[in-house]
Amino acid sequence: MAYASALGRDPEATYRRIDLAGRTAEADGPALVQLLYDELVRALRVAAWAIERRQFAMKSEKITRATAILFALEAGLDFEAGGDVSHTLARVYGGARRTIVEASMGQDPAPYRNVADELEEIAQAWRTIRAA
Repeated sequence: MAYASALGRDPEATYRRIDLAGRTAEADGPALVQLLYDELVRALRVAAWAIERRQFAMKSEKITRATAILFALEAGLDFEAGGDVSHTLARVYGGARRTIVEASMGQDPAPYRNVADELEEIAQAWRTIRAA
């Protein structure tokens, strides 16, 4: 009964949770990082969309999700094996978090889209590396 109630409230969100759970259950380390990037960019784009539609609860939810993903990505960095790349990514993640937190005080969708665009470039590079 609880499942049907949750599904009735937001079937799309329910589907996305099930889909994400299925993809993460079978994913290796690099695939999980790719999933995190995909979810991060999606959360930022939805936050911008929510601002434009004055859906502030959704904005807050997506900002929280994006920030948590950035922390997870940073926590997964191996500074010994990754060297300069890990340090650079840590700076990128920290800068993105600062931009998101500062933007959360206002109602401008542009900072979220800008950060999403920048992180999409990294995500695309990650996809290219994984495909090789």
